Amino acid sequence: MNVDSIHPADQLVTIMDRIYQYGMTTISGGNLSIKDENGDLWITPSGVDKGALKRKDIMCVKKDGSIEGSHKPSVELPFHQGIYEARPDIKAIVHAHPPALVSFSMARKGPNYKLTPHAFTNIAGQIEIAAYAIPGSEKLKANIAKEFAKGGDAVILENHGIVVGKNNIFDAFALFETLEDVAYLEINARKLGVPRELSRENLQMVTSYRPNELEEFTVTNRTMEETEARAEMCNLIQRLYSRQLFISTAGSFSTRLSDGSIMITPFKKDRKNIEADDLVLIKNHCREQGKTPCDLYELHTKIYEKHPEVTSIIVANPRYLMAFAVTDVDYNTHIIPEAYIVLRDIHKVPFGIGKDHHEMIVGKLAKDNPVLLVENGYAVITANSLLSSFDMLEVAEYSAKALVFSKDVGEVINISEEEIAEIIDGFNLVTQ
Repeated sequence: MNVDSIHPADQLVTIMDRIYQYGMTTISGGNLSIKDENGDLWITPSGVDKGALKRKDIMCVKKDGSIEGSHKPSVELPFHQGIYEARPDIKAIVHAHPPALVSFSMARKGPNYKLTPHAFTNIAGQIEIAAYAIPGSEKLKANIAKEFAKGGDAVILENHGIVVGKNNIFDAFALFETLEDVAYLEINARKLGVPRELSRENLQMVTSYRPNELEEFTVTNRTMEETEARAEMCNLIQRLYSRQLFISTAGSFSTRLSDGSIMITPFKKDRKNIEADDLVLIKNHCREQGKTPCDLYELHTKIYEKHPEVTSIIVANPRYLMAFAVTDVDYNTHIIPEAYIVLRDIHKVPFGIGKDHHEMIVGKLAKDNPVLLVENGYAVITANSLLSSFDMLEVAEYSAKALVFSKDVGEVINISEEEIAEIIDGFNLVTQ
């Protein structure tokens, strides 16, 4: 997506709609702004329904201080101006009251970004806490600007919400979304037990690891199979995002074509807006010219090499399923027939990075063990079709959500071993 080709007002409408539709603000809560190359500040209006914002509703505060538009600028205009003054590198701001982060703002602390590699690489060193002050006040402006001046890109406002500033509104939203996602993860993990963060050694591995660079090849023509696979993958990736199984910058999806080549998600492309041409073809250990595959492409490749029955893989970090990956609580599929039929038993493996760890994951996967949880890492889903892998991840996350909810209901009573055996026989499930 070429941000420069989209009018600032349209960018603000797009992102506010996304924030509202995904339950991260209310009709009256939150405000966004962009500072353009002329020094004009585009900002969402005060008192207008955030769920029905239109381009004509966006206000423009000119460099000379004059105001254009049919409404009043957001009451939080002062702190937006304060951030831009304190940080000239920031060109876009997202402020909202997403429920998980608001809970942390009430506790006056930030979520633990050491729970997963994705959280650590995107959040470490970014979060500050701004002292409480009444919304719209000069005091709040000063408190927030003071924290942004320290160099981070995210500030939690005590008893209020979150503010994120970046070079463009899409990057600001991506960090905002990542923060809310890890906040939910920590909350869910605390319902299960005690969250376990990555060790210092593991964090050093995360910081230093780089996947091998693939040589490029030029695609001369696309087969019908590839064209259809691209269309199906895009549709499912967007559904994965809409179901909150992926977030903007996290989640990888691949399929193996009949010639052995692999189609996979690209590195750091917004999963909501992914298009067919964004997907990366890997063939004979070379990547499609001009494209970079996601950073876990080596794991996908290794699984396909060792498991010829697998034609689709998802690696993801959904917030309920991952609660089991960051605690010592085992994931239980013996709760409803659907969970066991679709997922079988889900085992956990220790955290790791690189070739040896990928080999270990590959060795644990099997026809009767198609899903693995990597501690503090991610879930690995393997299947024989794109739709099946989507279904398995969705069932895993929804069952995990039910298990987390059950902590407030009462003791979980499992389906008995005899009943599990009955399911295996009744549904002709593979056993090894």
